[in-house]
Amino acid sequence: MNSKIQELVKIHTNSENILEIELIQSLWDGYGELNRVNTQNKSVIVKLIKYPVSAHKRKIKSYEVEIDWYKNYTKHISVAYTPKYIASGKIEDYRYLILEDLKDKNFQQKKEVSFEEIKYCLKWLASFHAKYLNLEPKKLWNIGSYWHLETRPDEYRSMKDLELKEVAHLIDQKLNQAKYQTIIHGDAKLANFLINDSKASAVDFQYVGGGCGIKDVVYFLSSIYSADELFKNEEIFLNYYFEKFNQLVKNKEIEDEWRELYPYAWVDFYRFLNGWAPEHYKVNKYSKEMRDKVIKCI
Repeated sequence: MNSKIQELVKIHTNSENILEIELIQSLWDGYGELNRVNTQNKSVIVKLIKYPVSAHKRKIKSYEVEIDWYKNYTKHISVAYTPKYIASGKIEDYRYLILEDLKDKNFQQKKEVSFEEIKYCLKWLASFHAKYLNLEPKKLWNIGSYWHLETRPDEYRSMKDLELKEVAHLIDQKLNQAKYQTIIHGDAKLANFLINDSKASAVDFQYVGGGCGIKDVVYFLSSIYSADELFKNEEIFLNYYFEKFNQLVKNKEIEDEWRELYPYAWVDFYRFLNGWAPEHYKVNKYSKEMRDKVIKCI
């Protein structure tokens, strides 16, 4: 790690010494690395971003969005906990983001989750969507999610499902013109949730932006369940999500609209997979049933 950034970490943790630097993971596609830095007083997470020579504009914007998110949007957070912002900036070729280490609050990543832990994540999403309902996503993505049609022209061109391709813009339009919009996480897969013994927290806000909350719910459920499990548990977890959402927002119209949009949100993601990785395990019989349902309705 750059020595100047190490000095910054010491300043922000009021520490004289760094005890250990632990590489958590490399960032996607060679854009840098995520580190846990242990100092004599506390540990922090340091995201170091270094754009490759051939950096894609969409990826560059995603890191700028994430920094703005932590800097400007996370001062609230009790109902949907996120790591606290400590500092960000640029040193030499690196952009850096220093955050609270959720490990200090006993949050852990999970590869498998219990029924109760799934509820923790859905409660986080419901609370998050309620908190930001009708808030304009300034300095974020106008439309959140990494599979948003406008930002995925290559995958759209590669689609083999021509019937779905023909209506893809109509599905996108229906989601974007929903009456009730909020700010969505945009990449709410299980890997981006950390869980302790009573609640969940979320990380990785590169694709945070505007949208209807059901898009996050769809993506989360797709990340934890096979087709058979989705058929079995869909209604249970949709009911739970809306129960928690309705405790915070007293407007049944939102639930009615977002429930109607559930299959459209699912097929919107399916559309991305069809162009990006048509053999992906998420291209399953549940997704195909959602696809058939939407095409009949649109």
